[in-house]
Amino acid sequence: MLLQETAINYANGLMGAGIGAGLAVVGAGIGIGLIGRGATEGMARQPELAGTIQTAALILAAFVEGATLFAIVVGFMIQNSILGG
Repeated sequence: MLLQETAINYANGLMGAGIGAGLAVVGAGIGIGLIGRGATEGMARQPELAGTIQTAALILAAFVEGATLFAIVVGFMIQNSILGG
């Protein structure tokens, strides 16, 4: 019985790490999509500021990607701690 509970906890931990990393990637995709939409709308309304808007959008997208990278690394760290690596 104890072995079965350990296996269930092991599987739940791995599944939680995978789901967490997956949700981080989905959230980043949505966030970057919203940034792109806002930048495109801003450039359409004020074409003379297109360079400034594009630069700001690129910086914001980099921040979103950085946060996503941290979330994925945490998921891998959880996985490695569960696997004993």
